[in-house]
Amino acid sequence: MLTVALCTLRTRWVTFTGSFVALALGVALLAVTGRALAASLDAPERAPERFAAAPVVVRGQDTLRVPTPSGDRTAEQARVRPVPTPVVARLERLGTVVEDRSFPVRVRGGRGPGAPVGHPWSTAAFAPYRIDAGRAPRAADEVVVTGGWAAPGERVRTDRGTLRVVGTVPGLGFEDAVFFTDARAAELAPLSVQLAVDAEASAVREAVREAVRDGVPGGAGVRVLTGADRRYADADPHRDEEALTALNALFGTAGGVSAFVSVFVVSSTFAFAVAQRRREFGLLRTAGATPGQLRRTVLAEAAVVGVLASGTGCVLGAYGAPPLTHWVVGEGLAPAWFTLGDHTWPYHLAFWTGLLVALCGAAAASWRAGRTGPVEALREAAADAGATTRGRWLSGLALLLTALVTLVLALADDPGDLLHRKTYVTRPMLLITAAALLAPVVVRPLTRLLTRLPARLPGATGLLVRENAATGVRRTAALAAPVLVTVALTGSLLGAVATLDGAKAAETRARTTAAYVAAAPSDAGFDPATLDRLRAVPGARISPSAAGEVYVLEDGVALVRSQARAVAAPGALVATARLPVAKGRVADFDDRSIIVNEEWREHTVGRSVRVWLGDGTERVLRIAAVLETGTGDNGVYVTAANAAGAPVDRVDVALADGADPDAVAAGLRAAVAPSGGRVSSGHAWADAASPGSEGATRAGLLLVLGIALLYTGISVVNTVLMAAPARIREQAVLRLAGATDGQVLRVVAAESLTVVAVGTLLGLAVAGLDLAGMWAALALLSVPAPPVLPWAAAGTVAGVCAVLAATASVVPAALALRRRGGRPGG
Repeated sequence: MLTVALCTLRTRWVTFTGSFVALALGVALLAVTGRALAASLDAPERAPERFAAAPVVVRGQDTLRVPTPSGDRTAEQARVRPVPTPVVARLERLGTVVEDRSFPVRVRGGRGPGAPVGHPWSTAAFAPYRIDAGRAPRAADEVVVTGGWAAPGERVRTDRGTLRVVGTVPGLGFEDAVFFTDARAAELAPLSVQLAVDAEASAVREAVREAVRDGVPGGAGVRVLTGADRRYADADPHRDEEALTALNALFGTAGGVSAFVSVFVVSSTFAFAVAQRRREFGLLRTAGATPGQLRRTVLAEAAVVGVLASGTGCVLGAYGAPPLTHWVVGEGLAPAWFTLGDHTWPYHLAFWTGLLVALCGAAAASWRAGRTGPVEALREAAADAGATTRGRWLSGLALLLTALVTLVLALADDPGDLLHRKTYVTRPMLLITAAALLAPVVVRPLTRLLTRLPARLPGATGLLVRENAATGVRRTAALAAPVLVTVALTGSLLGAVATLDGAKAAETRARTTAAYVAAAPSDAGFDPATLDRLRAVPGARISPSAAGEVYVLEDGVALVRSQARAVAAPGALVATARLPVAKGRVADFDDRSIIVNEEWREHTVGRSVRVWLGDGTERVLRIAAVLETGTGDNGVYVTAANAAGAPVDRVDVALADGADPDAVAAGLRAAVAPSGGRVSSGHAWADAASPGSEGATRAGLLLVLGIALLYTGISVVNTVLMAAPARIREQAVLRLAGATDGQVLRVVAAESLTVVAVGTLLGLAVAGLDLAGMWAALALLSVPAPPVLPWAAAGTVAGVCAVLAATASVVPAALALRRRGGRPGG
């Protein structure tokens, strides 16, 4: 059988080209994915940046630790506590102590970097920064900047006043710094949460332990950082870990889609090849071949293709990994330092996975080949009878039923789970597979429906297209299936993101009733003077609020963090916001209570809950009201008394009775101008604040869809080329009947376009069903947002498939017509 398989591959190489290319690309992607995963698992620890030259860094409490019967539960605090003063006093006895301060600096006039950070000059030596021009700052209005965007002697306007640049230092790549004098930095940022100590680490640790033994409040949470641990004193020390996690998710999704579509393409190719070779298998059965021998022949063909394609894919992966690595780094999907390692196990995994995919894809076709009877050798009919086997019926219906049942169960149990990225990326796969298996059932009626009007027009083109497509069900289904997959993936993935973005935008608009919103220019928030000016604006009723966090221990084992909005005046909240209250009353909200959402385990109005604020402070608060779950953005509300010192970053403004809106707006803008704040209408702020899909998420989805489209192109072209030799006689008959070359080519092109249209409609139907599940979940979560189908993207995909299918069908037909066999008498 191996000899027969090799002879078949040699004579029917066009039939297996699509499977070979699809497998090679899939193995290449798996090799790249494996290398990226291996590199991320062996990623080096990020070295300290701002304190690379500091002997020891002492940091205030930054970890919340809650004891439970089963052990301590920890979480990173949103706000770091200052190092207690008694601890600082003990450290000053050991050596020089330099307090660190960080605060945003906003440069006006469109100059400078996007987000510079202010520091005291004494901390510059710990990076270390070295002056390359000018001198160190000595006066309150003097600064040293990184990056050379301003030269010594220049004056720059900032939200911290007009500053004179007296020196520059080379940038180190991790921040854009503005260094003030230590005294001025202490005025701008009185709070210091960490400090550098010029002393032995052992002595520093002993001093901290003594403070804990002496009962110094907050001393137990103080951390002594040395060596690589000094990176925890940098801004966002976990950004590399988060980026690598996102990168692994991206490549995992890409690898999963690649494997899914590879199996689909290979199985489709072998199924169509077996259908075309019925007479050949019938002759082998007449010659005495057993069903088992036929099955082994098909599997041997798949094994040969799998070995060759997997080997080629590993080579392609070795050459394709570096460019893809540069792309993910350039798109911000991976840290700038990310590089591929020299691991070899990803190639072994990719090779054997490719071979397994080839065998799995050909398994069903091999069983169909084994059922071929000797009578098939005499078959001449072109019509496909029984294109949908019992196994295909059962598999398709089972997958469809599974998809629907799991959707109903998810809607009944936790509708919010359907809104998670992991769910809406994987859930469409069941529907797509079911639709592809059941495609032959609906291809014939759908084809007749699409060609009903063209078939009635003058001329025979429409009638021929209808009969050819409806008669060759296997050929039509094999060509429509890859189009179905790609259109369905495009509609489901991009549609899910667009639907979810629209739902969140609708929520944000519904919650905002403020006439105007004043937003702070940075995380530092508005200073007290700005708030006083806002309160003094005639006709304005302001509601200042701050972004905060609240932690709650659920079921005694899980420490859950929730985003919170801290409002200064609970009464003003009612005038500027329309909260989606499910139970309770906002009017009962005060300093001893909290507003939670239905996602909380405890959400009974009137019950008391133990919570921890952003700085780890413990509180027991009464539940005043419960908000609907929504898309997950309906957070928690506390008062400013429970905000742990979070700065006011937003001021919602309602108009008093009889107030002139234009005059109020002008007064608000004048009040926030000195601080660099921005005032906008409530509607404009809601539109700007509506969360959209992140650039990394969109880039990842486009990568996945690009892979799917590439596979679809391979499958479409391969299917058309496989069918071309068998249709030469059919085209010759049309020429004998009087059709011109142009008419024959128009029939061929129109048939291909019709089949692509069938696949597009089926794909849109699958995407619509998938998005209907998300719409139902949103409705159950009280978010009335309609599903969004990405017509432009789906149309683009369908157009590419149409061009490929028409080109791949017309070119072989034109070449055949130019040969003698394609003309009358040939």
